[in-house]
Amino acid sequence: MENLEIKHLFNSVYQNKTVLVTGDTGFKGTWLTLWLLQLGAKVIGFSKDDITKPSHHKILNLKYKSYRGNINNLNEIKKVVKKHKPQIIFHLAAQSLVRESYHNPTETYLTNVMGTLNVFESARNTSSVKAIVNITTDKVYENLEIKKAYKETDQLGGYDMYSSSKACVEILSSSYRRSFFSDNKILLATARAGNVIGGGDWAKDRLIPDIVKATSKNKPSLIRNPKSVRPWQHVLEPLSGYLLLGQKLLEGKTAFADGWNFGPDNEQSLTVGEVLNLFKKEWQELKIEYPPQSNKSLHEAGLLMLDYSKSRQKLKWQPVWNMKSTINKTVGWYKEFYLNKNISTLSDLNDYIQEATRKKLIWTK
Repeated sequence: MENLEIKHLFNSVYQNKTVLVTGDTGFKGTWLTLWLLQLGAKVIGFSKDDITKPSHHKILNLKYKSYRGNINNLNEIKKVVKKHKPQIIFHLAAQSLVRESYHNPTETYLTNVMGTLNVFESARNTSSVKAIVNITTDKVYENLEIKKAYKETDQLGGYDMYSSSKACVEILSSSYRRSFFSDNKILLATARAGNVIGGGDWAKDRLIPDIVKATSKNKPSLIRNPKSVRPWQHVLEPLSGYLLLGQKLLEGKTAFADGWNFGPDNEQSLTVGEVLNLFKKEWQELKIEYPPQSNKSLHEAGLLMLDYSKSRQKLKWQPVWNMKSTINKTVGWYKEFYLNKNISTLSDLNDYIQEATRKKLIWTK
């Protein structure tokens, strides 16, 4: 599929802007980098080496300047920011796996908390930076395991080390905003998204990557928690929110320097089992096994939903695809990769933009 002419999206604010994306080789980072390049941005990346095999980032082979470094090293990230003088930073670099955080709590906190502080410090000392969109997670809330969609004003918390580290990042962001950005020379916002799925994710201990890897080898998928409820959404959904939020910050609109949820409608918050049923309709070869539960199993949230009414009302943001379309696009991407040795990343992005345009969403005008 040919590229759409999309540089007008988001009020053309990203055209010719220098944009730093930390974590550009990750799942979200790769999709975001592609979209920014399509928008005409001059993207600079900073991340560790590609940490999954296969790697969506390597497969796409996008043409832009990307540095390999450690976000925990202030001097490394500061040099990149000082050299390239970005106008906006999308900070995605993180240790983003719940189960991994139990095994490496120190590394999780260093990367997520101190790494974020290093990005902020680098921006504070670089006059070109006007905006920062700091990506956290839906798991920053104190999860009461009740049928409640969490709002931005709800209590922060976190049972596991990943969730709690990201809650700390929210507090850090609020504190840093008041301590150093009160003059509004740099506008800082945080974004909390749901459980993102889509093509190109091969991270361990995630539902969709685990089942596509197993299905591609004609092996059964081991499902830990079939009754767990999550706010599922295609990866492009929160990215459209991040880009819209970044647009408002670059336009100097101070009211948007705050925390924001980007999630699906509540009826799209499905159990793992329901997602698997939708998956199986698209890829009949899926085989499921349920291993016996151990008392020593690592804790994972059972019920989690997001309330995105603030984003809907104030940003005028809303999702594009329902869960059926999300699963269809996700499974289609992996089938294309495993069965035809091809990828549909750009095609999926174009389809998403066309559907958003048809719905006349605010960022398409």
